[in-house]
Amino acid sequence: MRRLKTIAVIGVGLIGGSFALAMRRAGAVTRIVGVDRDPQALERAAALGIIDTAVQTCAEATAGADLVFVSVPVRAIGPVLHDVARALEPGAVVTDAGSTKADVIRVAASELNDRMASFVPGHPVAGREASGVEAAVADLFKGARVVLTPEAGTLPEAVALVRACWEACGARVTQMPAATHDGVFAAVSHLPHVLAFALVSEIASRADAAELLGFAAGGFRDFTRIAASSPEMWRDVALANREALLAELDRYLARVAVFRELVDKGDGPGLQRLMIEARNARRAWAGGKRSSSDE
Repeated sequence: MRRLKTIAVIGVGLIGGSFALAMRRAGAVTRIVGVDRDPQALERAAALGIIDTAVQTCAEATAGADLVFVSVPVRAIGPVLHDVARALEPGAVVTDAGSTKADVIRVAASELNDRMASFVPGHPVAGREASGVEAAVADLFKGARVVLTPEAGTLPEAVALVRACWEACGARVTQMPAATHDGVFAAVSHLPHVLAFALVSEIASRADAAELLGFAAGGFRDFTRIAASSPEMWRDVALANREALLAELDRYLARVAVFRELVDKGDGPGLQRLMIEARNARRAWAGGKRSSSDE
């Protein structure tokens, strides 16, 4: 890809900071400008060399940028894009890192107006339990999937630029319609996060929570690992993708009800059959991930 003169990173946390570090390591950018609502995070990003220049507003960051990378909670994207639109240079491209896409596209269309063709919706399928600029690493996206959901009117050259940037970061890029994306990730990402938060919330609400957690070991730790993720981000994701997530919650509750009935009836063979099916599906998925370098 061509070396970019300036990238604006709006939101210098885990994803934004890691994108900046990966692009810098790839030699794909000369200068990185950052802005963040948290002054301390912005100061730390500059001190760590994640960004070259810290500014106070999204419009300042956008002015002169070839690429604007928006990495903020999905419910904050609208105001950010409003300010970006005021300063976007001719030929500049905007992309985001939101975990939902249909709602982001609707907001972008209303805020970017005639610059909407330069907006490439994106979703890097990568993360860590830790959040914030201190957690940013240059190899976060190495081998990770990134989904782009451009609209019919999106400029092909804008899509090509964003794809090239992610590939420079080591990611594997896929394109799909926004509605398809939201349905897929409601099932395999948003639902698991809600379940993890819900389980920890239920245990923590009990009078003997401290005793219970004192005996919790690997199974509980593995199942609830993602409940250490950003509550703000996942609150916004759950609400932004509400319809698809509710459908997945209903499917999950129906399957839990099946397991509950089998336990209630003492139906060992039936319970074992479903567990074997689940184990085999999990093993097949895990084996495929290893062979295709998804992790």
